[in-house]
Amino acid sequence: MEVYIPSFRYEESDLERGYTVFKIEVLMNGRKHFVEKRYSEFHALHKKLKKCIKTPEIPSKHVRNWVPKVLEQRRQGLETYLQAVILENEELPKLFLDFLNVRHLPSLPKAESCGSFDETESEESSKLSHQPVLLFLRDPYVLPAASDFPNVVIEGVLHGVFYPHMQPR
Repeated sequence: MEVYIPSFRYEESDLERGYTVFKIEVLMNGRKHFVEKRYSEFHALHKKLKKCIKTPEIPSKHVRNWVPKVLEQRRQGLETYLQAVILENEELPKLFLDFLNVRHLPSLPKAESCGSFDETESEESSKLSHQPVLLFLRDPYVLPAASDFPNVVIEGVLHGVFYPHMQPR
């Protein structure tokens, strides 16, 4: 697996102060995809990774100056951080793979031992499940009315769905 951070951009927001988004390029098994993350997401990843593996230093959380030169240094530091996690760990934790949106490989036994990036996710939710399908023998909306009065709502919906060209203008 190879990881690079080729670029970053500044995001304006009405709800909060502006922030920087880092574009992460992930190359794995001949395939490339991109993930965008804020520094706060890198910091949250680092805090969780520290609990289960040896982690490299992460660039400082506080940046005094948001000039391009400082942001470029942060981009390089975050790229070095991701690359060091990959190099220093023979088996990558599941939460690291989650962070990079990489499918979990069955050949990585340690991937399950470090927990999930999303703490609320349970093992059952990550497995495929089959849900029963609800089946009607007849369309319940076309059953004969129980009273002598027509149901104008159902008739209107059915007319609108099946005969939209006959709508009054």
